[in-house]
Amino acid sequence: MTDPQATTTHDEAHDEAHGGALGSRLNWLRAAVLGANDGVVSTAGLVVGVAGATDDRSALLTAGLAGLLAGSMSMAAGEYVSVSTQRDSEKAALAMERRELKEQPEAELEELTELLEGRRLSREVAREAAQQLTERDALRAHARVELGIDPDELTNPWHAAWASFLAFTAGALLPLLAIVLPPSGWRLAVTVVSVLVALAFTGLGSARLGSAAVRPAVWRNVGGGALAMAVTYAAGSLLGAAGA
Repeated sequence: MTDPQATTTHDEAHDEAHGGALGSRLNWLRAAVLGANDGVVSTAGLVVGVAGATDDRSALLTAGLAGLLAGSMSMAAGEYVSVSTQRDSEKAALAMERRELKEQPEAELEELTELLEGRRLSREVAREAAQQLTERDALRAHARVELGIDPDELTNPWHAAWASFLAFTAGALLPLLAIVLPPSGWRLAVTVVSVLVALAFTGLGSARLGSAAVRPAVWRNVGGGALAMAVTYAAGSLLGAAGA
């Protein structure tokens, strides 16, 4: 006869695995939205600032490309270093767990039992589940239950770096193209409007992914971008006037 509580445990573990995978995908998507948002704001601030000093297309293009490359490389390098550190920590935790399982198997079995008890299982069911999980793959069981790590899906620093690079680049292309493609008299207006619309969408996306209120997130995003462009344009105008 199947123990209903054990079946519930299996179902919870199944849901937890799928929930973890979904959470991982949402984190990547959220990082992509925020990376694109950074690309929009930083590049818009740069090209609008330069536009305050000069309307020369080549100067605007040079500044925009420099900002795009510098920002995307910086984002990629930062993500690579950050995720590499996280991956090293995960590997170290797994190595320690592997050593403890070899040296103190009974203590580790008891620890796993207590962790499962903490998930509202009875002592008997928790002990039986811990024994079965240990027999199947002790390291995987402890990694998932105790550490919250999937040994087969450690964070990949290269994936994070490329995702950040591409997201930032995609966001930065919008203000860059908006400032260099239109005629001289339309450049600033087209850039400001397109950037604010893009920021409204990235604010909406980040709010949806974070299950937060949409309106405050959108207004914060749009307001921050507008302030950044206003400040850099004013600075560029002052520098342009001083150099004239």
